[in-house]
Amino acid sequence: MRLYAGASANFITDTSHNQIAGKLKSAFFHYYGFNPSDNEVNSWRNSLLNISAVFQNAGLLDHGVILEFQLPLSSRRIDCLICGSNGDRSDSAVIIELKQWSKCEDSIGEYEVVTWVGGAKRDVLHPSAQVSQYKCYLQDTHTAFYEEPDPVHLHSCAYLHNYDYDPGDVIFDSKFTEVIADSPVFTADDTDRLSSYLSSRLDQGDGIRVLNRIEQSQYRPSRKLMDHVSAVIRGNPQYTLLDEQKVVYDKIVALVRRGFHNRQKHAIIVRGGPGTGKSVVAINLMADLLQHYNAQYATGSRAFTSTLRRAIGSRGAVQFKYFNSYMDAEPNDIDVLICDESHRIREVSYSRFTPKNRRSSMAQVDEILQAAKVSVFFIDDQQIVTPGEIGSSDYIADAARRHDAVVHDHELEIQFRCAGSDGFVKWVENTLGIRRTANVLWSSAEQFDFRIFDSPSDLEGAIRDKVRQGFTGRVTAGYCWPWAKHLSAAGTLVDDVVIGQYARPWNAPPELSGLPKDVPKCQLWAYDPNGIHQIGCVYTAQGFEFDYVGVIVGTDLTYSFEKGTWVGDHRQSCDPRLNKAGNRFLDLVKNTYRVLLSRGLKGCYVYFMDKPTEQFVRTRIETRPSA
Repeated sequence: MRLYAGASANFITDTSHNQIAGKLKSAFFHYYGFNPSDNEVNSWRNSLLNISAVFQNAGLLDHGVILEFQLPLSSRRIDCLICGSNGDRSDSAVIIELKQWSKCEDSIGEYEVVTWVGGAKRDVLHPSAQVSQYKCYLQDTHTAFYEEPDPVHLHSCAYLHNYDYDPGDVIFDSKFTEVIADSPVFTADDTDRLSSYLSSRLDQGDGIRVLNRIEQSQYRPSRKLMDHVSAVIRGNPQYTLLDEQKVVYDKIVALVRRGFHNRQKHAIIVRGGPGTGKSVVAINLMADLLQHYNAQYATGSRAFTSTLRRAIGSRGAVQFKYFNSYMDAEPNDIDVLICDESHRIREVSYSRFTPKNRRSSMAQVDEILQAAKVSVFFIDDQQIVTPGEIGSSDYIADAARRHDAVVHDHELEIQFRCAGSDGFVKWVENTLGIRRTANVLWSSAEQFDFRIFDSPSDLEGAIRDKVRQGFTGRVTAGYCWPWAKHLSAAGTLVDDVVIGQYARPWNAPPELSGLPKDVPKCQLWAYDPNGIHQIGCVYTAQGFEFDYVGVIVGTDLTYSFEKGTWVGDHRQSCDPRLNKAGNRFLDLVKNTYRVLLSRGLKGCYVYFMDKPTEQFVRTRIETRPSA
């Protein structure tokens, strides 16, 4: 997706006639369904006028220009990309990051500076580091920039058109030498230098042909998180961190390095919705910090931790724990404790199976904070799906202050799941009544593939078709059918989920023995290819992502036209964890379906047991007249 693409000569005309911001605003509204902020429109007007003048100065009049180009499977957009061919007649393109900054200050982060953003001073990536990440990300995900024998040669730079040049300024600090060499930064006084930089890479024009090549090329199939874990632990990271992800990563690394030899505790809370890359940041941290510190990675999910251990193998697997693993830990035993899916933190660590002599009244979050010098909590406050899960940003922050820890708060907003469409997650939240957003209607024009099916068989068939094409996919359902804890007389899993002629088993119960060799244990259902033959619930799907996810919406959550609201029916739920949910049942079951519906990278297919509910959801889908 991009908001503008065309010839450089037309772009120059649009900016000189003060039309470019209006065209971008109109395209933004057409795509997102709401208007951009006034600040963003003003930014377009000012920055694009400046870069247009550079293009004129450089004589770049036969080139292709793309504005607000959305990175594949991300909600982040590139400001400007100009393309053409170079002196060797090779196709070439340059990403230009545009900044309206006039000054900045030093930051403790390796690649960060401090500047005024969003009404406050904040740590942000140095512009050269930011645009270098964009370049790396495109080269890793967009076939135009990596396919042999003649990929488009990609370059990157930053243009701070309001920034006065000063060789002693923080922006040129020696710690940025490497990233500036890779992606030069140009200030207000550098118009001629920037013109020369662009001309030397694009001097032969022919840009519309290259632009069409970029727009018509395909994205590389998405890399899967679990495949990445094994490589990243072995020192070969394949995922690229962008913007806030890299800022959070660098800030945590800086805090660990700085605080290693003192007694000051730190608690870092990283908030983000589905698909914002929380686990990718967490695993990158784990892989890198483990080389120098006693770093451990903990979750509250048996499925997620088991899958991580399987992906990693024996090497390093002992560093992957559960939240309840720290009952006996000594204070500050661990340098860094990375807590993924922190919304799954429970009140205490012991269960009914814990011997009485090992039970402690200490809160689970206190055990974690006591055990680690630096605790990092990755969390989504709307992913709490059982009464026993009490992790929230406020709860963790309050506990950290009791331990005299310095609390740091960050938020991830880049959307990697749902084809980079954060609009889909917001539409789900709005439609389910979890929170009000601007995304009232879902548009079929979106890149994300959302469909409603008339039967569960058709839904599963569509998911299997995608799997046969090489994508990953799973079918999930609300917990509205009992979970058999035994094998059938034939030695196979019992068909638990029965809807008319459609019958499928839940994923295998954890305590079940004698499983056929081709049936994965429930904790590996999301990772093992044979998981496609069973249906997963929220407890085996949470924390994972697939290219395509199928969701069977049961009758535990229905929409009442009479009452004009959603209704939760605990009698239709077979989830023993919700037996005592009381008046929290509705919120918890809404969160459950939010989790299931947001597992897809490329598409989500849905079947509704309750037809009035399906009818209501269809009223929230924009219908476009056929041509």
